[in-house]
Amino acid sequence: MLTFIARIMLWLAGWKVDKKIPKESIRSVMIAAPHTSNWDGIWVRVAFAILGIPVKIAVKDTMTKFPIGLITKPLGFLGIDRSKKDPNKPRKSQIEQMADFFKEFDEIAMVIAPEGTRALRKEWKLGFYYVAKMAKVPITFGYLDFEKKVAGVGGVLYPTDNLEADMKKIMEFYKNIAPKYPSKYSLDQRYV
Repeated sequence: MLTFIARIMLWLAGWKVDKKIPKESIRSVMIAAPHTSNWDGIWVRVAFAILGIPVKIAVKDTMTKFPIGLITKPLGFLGIDRSKKDPNKPRKSQIEQMADFFKEFDEIAMVIAPEGTRALRKEWKLGFYYVAKMAKVPITFGYLDFEKKVAGVGGVLYPTDNLEADMKKIMEFYKNIAPKYPSKYSLDQRYV
């Protein structure tokens, strides 16, 4: 039923889905970029439902508890402890918590927006990269191209020990993807 509703939503909005997706999409850390609008999350969720990608999104753990968890959990939201660290109480980092989800699920596309915000950011947060390395999974390139009105997954990168070279490959892919609001989007300027 979700797939049928997703198809109708995309058709009404004039969007298309690129059905050529890498096989790694079902078990990866998936970049969600560009991220300049609240609508980005909706279109990604809708497009990936059509593509059969097992989307999971890490959110503050309170968002997955009763009663709101009745809505968020079926949508793929997974709770992580984002409270301030207390030196007297051991707690895993957010990166460790997200990497641990790969132990729980055989099929999981952990979607992360490395810009971290819908405002202009000239440096991306690199948590997605470290989650992939820790979980020993590839990074896939999820995208929404607002100029072409196409959503899909455009590439795969197996992280190496050369962060700079890997990030340059990622920036090379995203340089041709058009955001909804160009004034709010930037590639990571350290790697272009």
